[in-house]
Amino acid sequence: MSDAASFATAATKAELEEGVELLPRFDASGLVTAVVTDAASGELLMVAHMNAQALDLTLSTGIAHYFSRSRQSLWKKGETSGALQMVREVRVDCDQDAVWLKVDVAKPEDTCHTGRTTCFYRKVVSSNGRFRLLDTEPRAATQHS
Repeated sequence: MSDAASFATAATKAELEEGVELLPRFDASGLVTAVVTDAASGELLMVAHMNAQALDLTLSTGIAHYFSRSRQSLWKKGETSGALQMVREVRVDCDQDAVWLKVDVAKPEDTCHTGRTTCFYRKVVSSNGRFRLLDTEPRAATQHS
């Protein structure tokens, strides 16, 4: 699969919202948002994007694939770091423009490229009338880019 045309398009709102067919609604850039959580703990790991090829590869291989907007290329999560994401369940939201992947991670400490188990490691806090970021998870011992 190479583009959004590879998936069928819903003819009606009811078909999209209540039907039994996977009919992803890719945006103008050909992407859907992917929310990724740990299958066991439910912890939010990351948010990424998928084009039709990434979604198809994820569904057919059981390994999470994404589309890198910065590199404009397909990305098999963990291919370099070894932190492969094995997909246990895939859900779509009500209008099929976002997917939720529940995954097992081969190397949880490398989920985020910063060396953390989640990309959501900073909490927004108010301090003296300003909003600041509080690091909630230390970096792993190894350095990451």
